[in-house]
Parts: sequence; C-alpha cells; structure tokens
Amino acid sequence: MSHRPTTRSKNKRHKPDDDARATSEIFRKVHLAGQVSTGDVNQLYMIWKPVCQGCRVNTKDNPNCFCGLIPPPNGSRKSGLWQKTSEIVLTLGPDPSDDLRASTDSPAGLTNLGATCYANSILQCLYMNKSFREGVFSVELEVLKEQPVLDQLSRLFAQLHASKMAFVDSAPFIKALELDNGVQQDSHEFLTLLFSLLEQCLSHSKVSKAKTIVQDLFCGRVSHVTMCSKCGKESDASSKTEDFYGLELNIKGLKSLDESLDDYLGVEDLQGDNQYYCESCGTRVDATRSIKLRSLPAVLNFQLKRCVFIPKTTTKKKITSPFCFPRELDMARRLSEHPQLELIYDLSAVLIHKGSAVNSGHYIAHIKDESTGQWWEFDDEHVSNLGRHPFGEGSSNSVVKAVQTETVDHPSCFEPMAAVVTGNHSDVGQLQLSESNVVSHVETFSSSDAYMLMYILRHSKNGGEKAHIEFGGNMEKGDVVSPKNDISLPIHLCEELKQLNASYLDACQQYKLRKELELNCIMERRQEVRSVLSEAPVQSLGETYFWISTDWLRQWADNITPSVIDNTSIQCLHGKVPVSKISSMKRMTAKAWTMLLSKVSMCVYDGGPKLAQDDYCYDCLIEGVRTMVCADSYRDRRTSMKELAEAVVAGNCLDGTLYYVSKAWLHQWLRRKNIDSPCEADAGPTASIRCSHGELVPEQATGARRLLVPESLWLFFYETANAVKPDDPLGCSTFPSDSEPCALCSMELTEVACSDNNLREFKLKQRQDHEKLASGKSIAVYPYCKYYMLPSSWLSKWRSYITASGKNVSSAVEPETLKSVIASLKCEKHSRLLERPPDLICKRNMILQRVSTIDGLTIITENDWKLFCKDWGGMGEEGISAEIEYINSDNVIWPCEEMPISEEHLNSHNEANGEAEHKRPLIKTCPEICEDCIGERESCELMRKLNYSNEDICVCFVHGKEPPRSILEGCRISKRSRKTTFGDTINLNVSGSTSIYQLKMMIWESFGVVKENQILHKGSRIIDGESATLADVNVFPGDTLWVTDSEIHENRDIADELSDQKMEVQQSEEGFRGTLLTSTISSQIVSEACLQ
Repeated sequence: MSHRPTTRSKNKRHKPDDDARATSEIFRKVHLAGQVSTGDVNQLYMIWKPVCQGCRVNTKDNPNCFCGLIPPPNGSRKSGLWQKTSEIVLTLGPDPSDDLRASTDSPAGLTNLGATCYANSILQCLYMNKSFREGVFSVELEVLKEQPVLDQLSRLFAQLHASKMAFVDSAPFIKALELDNGVQQDSHEFLTLLFSLLEQCLSHSKVSKAKTIVQDLFCGRVSHVTMCSKCGKESDASSKTEDFYGLELNIKGLKSLDESLDDYLGVEDLQGDNQYYCESCGTRVDATRSIKLRSLPAVLNFQLKRCVFIPKTTTKKKITSPFCFPRELDMARRLSEHPQLELIYDLSAVLIHKGSAVNSGHYIAHIKDESTGQWWEFDDEHVSNLGRHPFGEGSSNSVVKAVQTETVDHPSCFEPMAAVVTGNHSDVGQLQLSESNVVSHVETFSSSDAYMLMYILRHSKNGGEKAHIEFGGNMEKGDVVSPKNDISLPIHLCEELKQLNASYLDACQQYKLRKELELNCIMERRQEVRSVLSEAPVQSLGETYFWISTDWLRQWADNITPSVIDNTSIQCLHGKVPVSKISSMKRMTAKAWTMLLSKVSMCVYDGGPKLAQDDYCYDCLIEGVRTMVCADSYRDRRTSMKELAEAVVAGNCLDGTLYYVSKAWLHQWLRRKNIDSPCEADAGPTASIRCSHGELVPEQATGARRLLVPESLWLFFYETANAVKPDDPLGCSTFPSDSEPCALCSMELTEVACSDNNLREFKLKQRQDHEKLASGKSIAVYPYCKYYMLPSSWLSKWRSYITASGKNVSSAVEPETLKSVIASLKCEKHSRLLERPPDLICKRNMILQRVSTIDGLTIITENDWKLFCKDWGGMGEEGISAEIEYINSDNVIWPCEEMPISEEHLNSHNEANGEAEHKRPLIKTCPEICEDCIGERESCELMRKLNYSNEDICVCFVHGKEPPRSILEGCRISKRSRKTTFGDTINLNVSGSTSIYQLKMMIWESFGVVKENQILHKGSRIIDGESATLADVNVFPGDTLWVTDSEIHENRDIADELSDQKMEVQQSEEGFRGTLLTSTISSQIVSEACLQ
C-alpha cells in the first residue's frame, strides 16, 4: 500500500490565537525578569518568521512577507499601476487613428446627429453619382460665397472625396438647412425639397454644367391624358407636360417593379358619375385617363409607397411585404411613344428603411460605385463593402436575396450616340431602331425594406465626352487623397482639405506619442517596483533593516504616481515602533530602503520618518506588559466570581452577608465572554431594582425581580461598576438583604392591583351577560319581536376590549359611550336614521342577519340593549329600535335565492298553497331611515372614490379560459402574490382619469399582450372601449381586474405603438416646415444666418 505525500501543512499560516498566546508568555517572562532581551524583541516583533514564498495574499502577521503586493507576472488589477494595458490606453481618450480611412478606394461615412440618417442616405446617393459630384465641384467660388447651402454641400462632398477620416461631420450642412437633427423625416420628401433648393441656388452659376445639373440628371416629363371614348380626342390639358424627379409607385398588393409600373401607367375608366365632359362632343361621355411618360431622365428614381393610411384607426402603417426589382431595367416600352432603340437602366442605389413603424426606424443606402462596379452599404458612419451584389456576395438573408432570373430580349450593345440624351431627358424622336437583337439574363432582387430605387441610364456613362475638373496648382503626393474617378478638387477646397488632413494626422501623431510616453512610464514604474520588492526581504537576523508602513508600501506598489514615504501611521507617541503595530509594517533591507530614498528611474521618494531596527519602543512594551498582567488578574478574578454567580442562579444556599442585584442584569453578566477589563455592560447592577425615591422597588413591580449574592461577589460588582462609571453612584446603589421595599411604591402597586381586579371582574360580567355577542355568533331573529341596533364597528371594539388578555390588555381601547354613538347614527336635519339595517337571510329555517365587523348595523336583543345602557351610558328611549314584519311582494324582484322565510311560513306552505313564497321579512325601524341624507352621503362617497389619484389596482393575466372564483367575486390578491396557479399578477399605479387605452398599454408593457388582443374583465363583466376612463367603468382603488389573450391579432413591438403616438402628439405632419427647404426667402438673404 502506497502512501500519498501530505500537502495539508504547505504554506499553512499560524493562527492569530497562537501568536497572542506566545506574546502573552513573553510578556509574563519580561514581567518576572524585569528586563527585555534581544530574543524577546525578536519574538515580539516576529523577526524570527521566515521570508514568505508564493503566498497569494500578503500576510499581516509576518513582517517578512512581501507577497501579494503586486500581481503575478501575467496578472492584472482593476485599477492603478497593474491595470491591463488596454484599459490604461482607454484613459487617454479615443484614438483618432481608429477613424482613419482604410484606403482611397473606400468611401467615407457621415455622422448621425441624432435622427439624420434620412439625410445621410440621400447625400451619399447624390455624392456617389459622378456627374452630380462633378457639377457641384464646378460651381464658381463667388457663387458659393453667396449660397451657404451650396457652399456647405461642396465642402461636404470634398471631404467625402479626399478626407483622411473614415467618416465626415455632416453638422455644418444640416445646420445650413436649419434642420432639427432630433426629428426623423421622410427621405423622399427631403430629396424632393433638396432638389428644388439646389435648382434655385445653382441658377446663379454661369457654368453650364453646374447651372442645370439637377434638371439634366434627375428631371423627366410626364403628362396626364384624358381621352374621349366616343370621339377619340384628347383633352386640351393632355398636351401639357409636368416635370418629375421621381416616380411614386404603389406596392400594396403588387409584387414587382414591373407590376407597379403597369399600375402607375394603367388606364382608368371614367364612367357613371365620373364621366368626362368632352368639348368636341358637347356632353358628358365615357372616357379614359392615364399617365404618359414623355421623357425620362438620365437618373431615374422610384419611390416605393410603403406608407399607407388606415382609415379605421386613423394611423399610418408600413407595408413590409417583399418587393422585387431587376438589376437591369428596360424603360423603352414605358414611354408614350416607343423609341426606336431600347433604353436600358442599371440599378445604382437602393435606399432602405429598417423598422416596422412609419415615423421611426433607420435609413441606410446600398450604392454602386460607377467606376469599379462594387456595391457599398452606407450606414451613417459605417461603410461596408458588399462586392458585386447589392445586398452582399452570397447573401442568405431571408428578407433581401436574389429570387429569380428573367430572360429579356433587347437590342445588342449599341454604339454611343450623341443624339440619345438631350438636356434633361431622353428624346424619343432622336432614337433609331437597331436591327439586331440578343438575349440576356436579368437578375432580380427582393427586399421587404427597400424604400427608394435609383437607376442610371447605361449609355449616359459610356457615351459623350467625360468632364474633368482641373485641379488648380500642383498637388503634392500625400497632401490629400489622390484624384479618383478622374475628378480633382478646386483649389480653394484642396487647400481646405490639406489643412483638415494635416490637423487630423497631427492629432493621430500626438496621440501616438502620448500613448508611447504613458506606456513607457508604466513599464518603468513596474520594473522599479519589482526591483525594490525583490531586494526588500531580510534574509538573516544579523542583516541591517528598516521598518516601513504596509499601507504606504501597498499604495506605492499600486499607484502610477506614488506619494512620499509616510511612516507616521506605525509610530507611537514616543516616536518609536510599538509592538502593537507589528501587523501594519514590514521589515525592509537597507539596500531596498536606500533604493526608495535615492532616485530610481524618474521618481524620488523622500519623507519618513526613518525607523531602524533599534527603534523599537521600550516604554510601550513595558506598558503592554503591565496591561497584560492586569488583564490576567482581572480574568482570573472574574472567573472565580463567575462560579459564585452561577451558584446564586442555581439557588444554592449562601452564607454570610448578602446583597440584592437585578436578576436580569446578573443573567446578562453571566452570558458575556470573559474579557480583559471591565466594560460599560458591567455598570448598573441595581439600577432596575431602585425606585425613583432611591429605595428598593417592590418585587411585584415590572422588571423588579432580584437575587441575593454574597458580599465578595457584590464588592466585585461594585468595584467594576464604579471603574466603568465613577460618576454614576445611583446605578450601583447598595441594598443589603434586610432592606425594606419602598412604602410609597408598595401603596401605588396595591391601588393598581385593586383597579385591575375590578376591571377584570367587569369584563368577565360583560362576557357572561352578552355571551353570543362576545363570541361573535349571529343571533336568530323572529317576526313581530322588538330588537335594537348598534354599529357593528362599536360592537367589534367592545368585543376586543372585554376579551383582551396578557400583552393585548394595554392595546385594547375602551369603546365610546352609547349616547354619543347613537347620536352619530341620526341626521341633524331630520333626526332620522343614517344607516340601513342589515340584510336578512334564511338558513336552516331561521332568519339570520348578514353582519359586517367593519361597517353597517347589527341587530341585538332588547335585553342586551338594556344591559348596554346600564354599563355604557346609554338612554333606553333614545335607542334605534327594530321590528321584523312580513309584507306581500308579488311584484318585488328578490335579490337572491336565499330570501329569508320564517319556519312558520315554511311549515304552512302546503296549507296556504304557496302564499308564503310571496312574502318577505322587512325590518321596520324607529326612527325611520332617512333616504335623502343617505343618498347624498353615498353620492359624495362615490365621487370621492371616483376622483382617486396614484392608487394601485391589481391586474391578473389568466392563461386559461376561466379565472378562479376568487377573482370573479372580486377578492383582493396580496401584493406579494406575483405568481399564481392560474397566471401572473401585477399592481399598476393608476388614477380615476386613466383611460382604458392607457391601462391596456400598461398591460401590454407588463405581459406582452398587444392591446387589440386584450379582453379585460372586472368580475364577470367585460370592459369594452378605449376612450372611457377607469372612473367611467367603476374601477376603484384596490380592485382586481383580469385579462385574457384572444391571440387574434399578430404580436408587434410596443415601441412602434409608442412611437406613432408620440409623433402624432408632436404633429409630425409638419414635416420640414420651418427649415430652409420650405422657405420662400432667397438663400442669399439668409446666407449670413446660415453661416452663423
């Protein structure tokens, strides 16, 4: 059998009790010898302990342990010198080089200022259009100075073109337009208004390419044609054309771009009430109406109408159905007059709206680079390469994917023709038909979020002479991004970009230098700490050493910039090192101490004081010895006294002179641990048995129980009590065994005892005289007998008073006199009864009353009333009398099946042929019930209940079809009952003015059930509608409602509902009102304001 090596004692620490025991033995030795030896000092200051190796934490009871002051070689800490390098770098702030553009071929992004993603997407689409970018860069400097919007746009395009940064700040341009960067807007509306503003600004330019660049690229012509079905003539208005910058296409119920174009250009019949008045025919006739495309722009925009208005809810919803569109689009057949050559458009951009809500969400753009054919995703600051596919190479997204390949016949590639594009549209009259046709495959894509499509006419890129913007002056390599796409920048923008890029690169370099300096400083400090700590342990007893504070050493080893040496915390009053501070200091070699005092690396640690190995405090040591001896003496004496006290408690007979002490105090004294010196708990051994007159309290008094102790024990108690509180002689009054109790206190106790006996007898007599009322049992009532009525609340208070016992006696409140109680039941105006009598029910052939212990009245017998009047100050003739009579009720609607019927009438049922079934008991009171005052009071109470605010109601979400009976009956559920067997519960804070709609929104947020699916109940009643308030449907504080999920409507995010509601409140339909996009004032007039 092999024996496993034991490792239990490895790195095992000494217990503190062991060190304390060893210190006590040395103190005793010093006390006996009268002197301190070198060995004693070594033992007391624990110099003998070995140097620690490999401890996980620093050992306080070993001055030679320097472990745990720094982490292991591969370790780190949350803060300070040993924090992770990556976290230290974060304290320097963001690294500007992180925003460096990856390459000259990678486009730059735009910053989102809050809700400006709609503008960023449109600006990226315009910038990536090479022709438009050329036109903006060709605007004269004088025009730019007069047109701030155009000036900021050119600056923005210049930074997108040549900035070293990966994204550009769009704030100056947004500010120039006076847009609210916190409000989300519609991107298509923004593009339309921006085109209008740019046309106005560019009209001041004398450069032909810039002056009409918007019209040349984006403007087409369309006409609305109405044709008479009888004579075949078109209306006069049909010949008029209108400009368009984008076609708005319906997509509801349509699956592809071809279907939407067919719907847009479809023919509408005008018949019946919609007949057209024909000038030629001179009468109203059937006609057709349609839209005709007269000319197409070089850049064709399609706006997909995903926003639809729901009349039923008067809200807008987004259509999220997939929509297909091709990579190539032949628009020749869509023109009103078919050209002789097909017009092929290539997909160049897809603007996407993410999110299900109309007035919120996020815009991004997928745009193709005209030069490389690469697709890029522009998501504000983030730009990602998508390859050759508009939605990414090998995209497996279920929403956006390639769905099919169509075969389309169109003419073969044609030569560039100068007559194809004239001005801002394709002139169909200048196109010629090509004789040869080829077959090509057109790839089609599908998207559920595509909001706008941008197509570019294919020959507009290949035909005609390419425009070049010459760069003024020589551009040195590296100053700005090299000209790409054959486009250079004007000289004023180039100079500005040079400065911006130089400033940015300088910021990157400064950060790099600051980072290197900080990391070098950290590395040098770490090496310094390691070198000092490696030299710190004292290896032999004869080696010179110095004492140093552990707290300062820990801070020095953990802080990047430490403070000067501070040993004051380990000094005594004599300026030496006391033995009591041994756990707060370390023993350091002279070499390590010299390294700290001298200049190591870049830090100098001065301070002190310097505490050498001979600086131990002899005076403090001797004082410690004296204190220890006194403590030993006190412990030994207390141990012997404790044996006497235990004998006293055990009841053993004691001889000699005896003294009284408090029994409770003595028990607590025995339970305390054996301590070294007296404490405050030792004071007042007779405080609780001393009366206010300075004499012994009678033993019958509360807390006055006492015990007799022998004279030696009493002297010990007296001595320790005076030592703790010498100024409190009253707390340690001496009462020998022959002391007499205080006469005055004894007399008071006798009177109280007599009064208690009388009260006890009175309560017993009350319980005997009113046995049924005292037990809370319901009494049977009989017709034509006289009874009286009392408030149920008074009877409940009376019952608690006469049955209280033990600790509850003091809390029981004596009930009021009957005279005042009866007076409160009568109205001042009519002297009639203000309360209705209790309801009567029939159980086991007896008539019983429904009694509430909280409110209402309770019927009592005449005998009980007379006895109450005698004992509780009532007047017999002023009582509320009651008598039960039967009345015929042929036409009365009985409130329940348990209608009270007396036994006599039940027995006579056969004889009277059911006559008793038409009779019911009625309580006749004297005085009569005042219906006027009761009605007024109930109305006021109802109004008070309905006008509540910030109160809780309980809502239970029932998973099954039926809730438990407790909810149907309106029982209240404990606030702590969150989970139940039937579902979940929650307390909602509401007011009487809270609408049902608001309550349903709270339930939606709590349980995730959309408001349309919520079936809300109170008891068995269904709560309908959304406009009514809780007060309208009688929902009061503390009520319990329950709700079920119909699961009819589809679940959706509550954020969409809240967003739509918020936008409606803020009147989002104002759109761009108040911005420069809708201003009728000339931009030249407001240029100064925009520049500011």
